[in-house]
Amino acid sequence: MDLVYKIFLILHVVSWAMILGGVIVTLKEPRLAKGTMHAALTALVTGLLLVGLAEMGDGKVNHMKIGIKTLVTIAVVVMTILGEKKPERVTKGYLVGLLALVVLNVSLAVGWGEKHGVEA
Repeated sequence: MDLVYKIFLILHVVSWAMILGGVIVTLKEPRLAKGTMHAALTALVTGLLLVGLAEMGDGKVNHMKIGIKTLVTIAVVVMTILGEKKPERVTKGYLVGLLALVVLNVSLAVGWGEKHGVEA
């Protein structure tokens, strides 16, 4: 089960990296990079799967952290879907907002304290 958890964790981190890289690359010419929406959806799904796997384990899951990270992820998903549907709404400010949400989510994951949302 540990291997499955690590595979989903790698997919989750790579998804966030794809969003971050795609936003940074397109800041000069505001648009969403191809695959940004799919990376956001993958980050959401793998994050939910990671929580499910953590719930099945022995650790205590920090539901406050997971809830906040899920809300931020949903905001990222919504922004990428709206940006895909109406590319004209994607401005430099839009991308900076998306970038801020991605950095916030990664910062919460790294800086909250316990490992992977699970208290040992």
